[in-house]
Amino acid sequence: MIKLIHLSKNYGHQTAINNIHLSVSPGEIFGFIGPNGAGKTTSIQIMAGLLAPTSGDVFLSGVSMNANPVRAKRLIGYIPDRPYIYEKLTGLEYLRFIADFYQITLKDFTKKSEHLLQLFGLIHRQNELIEAYSHGMKQRLIMASALLHDPPIIIVDEPMVGLDPVAIKLVREVFKQRSQQGTTIFLSTHTLSLAEQICDRVGIIHKGQLIATGSMDDLKASSKSDTKDLEDIFFQLTLEQDETDHLL
Repeated sequence: MIKLIHLSKNYGHQTAINNIHLSVSPGEIFGFIGPNGAGKTTSIQIMAGLLAPTSGDVFLSGVSMNANPVRAKRLIGYIPDRPYIYEKLTGLEYLRFIADFYQITLKDFTKKSEHLLQLFGLIHRQNELIEAYSHGMKQRLIMASALLHDPPIIIVDEPMVGLDPVAIKLVREVFKQRSQQGTTIFLSTHTLSLAEQICDRVGIIHKGQLIATGSMDDLKASSKSDTKDLEDIFFQLTLEQDETDHLL
C-alpha cells in the first residue's frame, strides 16, 4: 500500500505541492491527474525517492522513504515519463544490470527476462544496442526492467508517451493483471480516458493541492454537472478551484 503523509515541497517561496495526504490500498490502480505544473511529477519523484520533500513522508508497504530509503525503493518499480537508459548496452545487458541491484539470481533472471522481453515484444531485439531502439521500444524496455523484481508497488509517470496503439493496449492489460495479483499501481497521466478505463480511484491535483479524490461515481457526485465523462468533471473541478482561489 501507499501512504502520502502531509507531503509538501517548496522551492524557495514557490510551493510545488502543498500538504498532500492520501492512501492507496493494495491491489488498487490509482490515477493521478492534473494540468501541467500542478505537481504530479514532483509528487511522483518524491514517492520514488528521487526528490526529498520539504515536509511530510511517503510510506510504501509500511516503510518510510525518509527513514529507510533503500528498503523503500526495493519495494517499487518506477516507470518515468522519459526512458533514461545506458544506450551502449544491449536490451538484455540492461536488464541484467537492473537485476543486479535487486540481487536476482541468474536462474531467476533468465526466466523473468525471457518472459518480459517476450511480453513487451523485444525478444528478437534483446541483443541489439539500445541506441538502435525506437522511443517506444526504450519505453517498453523500461517497463520490463521495472517489473523484473516483481515489486508490490508500481509508480508510473505518463506511461503511454511514445507508445503505439498495440503497446498501449498491452500496457493496460499488464497493469490490470498485476493489480488483480495484488500489486498497487500509482499512475500519473494526462490521458484522462486511460484513467477512466483502468483506475479504481482518481485523484485530481491542481496548483499543488489535491482537490478531489474518489471513484468515478464519487467524482460524478461531487460535480454539479450531469456529465459522465472524466474530462468534463476534471475541467469543472479545476475551474471551480480557480474561481475559489480568485475570491480569496
